[in-house]
Amino acid sequence: MERRTFLRASMVGMGAAAFAGSLWRIAVADPAQNAPGPYGPLQPADANGIQLPADFTSQVIARSTQPVPGISHIWHGAPDGGACFADGGGWTYVSNAEIGGGGGGASAIRFDSGGESASASSILSGTNRNCAGGATPWNTWLSCEEVDSGRVWETYPFGGSAVVRPAMGRFTHEAAASDPVRRVVYLTEDKGDGCFYRFVPDTWGDLSSGTLQVLRAGSATSGSLTWGSVPDPDGSPTATRDQVSGAKRFSGGEGCYYANDTVWFTTKGDNRVWQVNLAEDTYELAYDDNLVDPGAAPLTGVDNIAGSSSGDLYVTEDGGNMEICMITPDDTISVFLRITGQGSSEITGPAFNPAGDRLYFSSQRGTSGSSAGGITYCVTGPFRT
Repeated sequence: MERRTFLRASMVGMGAAAFAGSLWRIAVADPAQNAPGPYGPLQPADANGIQLPADFTSQVIARSTQPVPGISHIWHGAPDGGACFADGGGWTYVSNAEIGGGGGGASAIRFDSGGESASASSILSGTNRNCAGGATPWNTWLSCEEVDSGRVWETYPFGGSAVVRPAMGRFTHEAAASDPVRRVVYLTEDKGDGCFYRFVPDTWGDLSSGTLQVLRAGSATSGSLTWGSVPDPDGSPTATRDQVSGAKRFSGGEGCYYANDTVWFTTKGDNRVWQVNLAEDTYELAYDDNLVDPGAAPLTGVDNIAGSSSGDLYVTEDGGNMEICMITPDDTISVFLRITGQGSSEITGPAFNPAGDRLYFSSQRGTSGSSAGGITYCVTGPFRT
């Protein structure tokens, strides 16, 4: 692969304030390789069964089917995609419920300035397998249904009724990431022959109408790209991924994250992290488990993705060793944490609070292996800034 230099940046949180004041790093865009982690080796598992670097601590903030501690709201089952929003002096963490049969939706926990839970509520219900999603710059949460003909629901963590956004397409939705520069929303599709999309609203900040487009490129793992408009976003009778010639196929699209002219997304079918340079309209690999050296690949079961203010990417595993791995701006990869004793679960919903010193995430099925056993955590420590 041709090596080139580009600017990678990340932002604290995903609320409106998060899209300003980014920190920049220079990196060489080759697939990440093994290296010691910036925080040192993992320590023995703590009381919550989590192995962390020294000086980091974990706490349980909610358990599925149980009241949020100190609050009467019952936390949803199968917690999945999540995001944090600045909320006065505190912040709000939003989490999806990946439950089928109309049992899906999303809930939110508000934390005060000291990180203590202050309130919790449902912000979406009656939907289907709400897997991942993404925050918008105008402080809404896009909750995505991971089913055939799935929809995107725009929800309101600070109050208001959720609204379905059919113009964003009906397909097996996974994640979403907003790009305030090009004024588009990127979307992944969880199919073995899925595509990578962008939605171009007619008016930025209003997702009720616009154009759904699909990435077009060759079969290689790097190259140039274009976008083609999807004639029928409703996807019936022809699926959206089959409507545009030259649409590039990706093996099971999962997480998606944007920061300053780059969007990263993951594909679980081939354990890859892709990066798209939006200023140059090119794409390439940020990680491939078949291209890691020296030693074994640390990241398998590639799933959700989030970023920190330092430019570090945090990628979770669905399976693997139940780890969150870090990809640094200088293209190294290492294990940040490992959850023990939960081999029938997956790690979901990574998101940093606005200050960047707390990382929220869930074990979707916890120790029980069932959707009723989900556990949502917070890790606090000296994250790089």
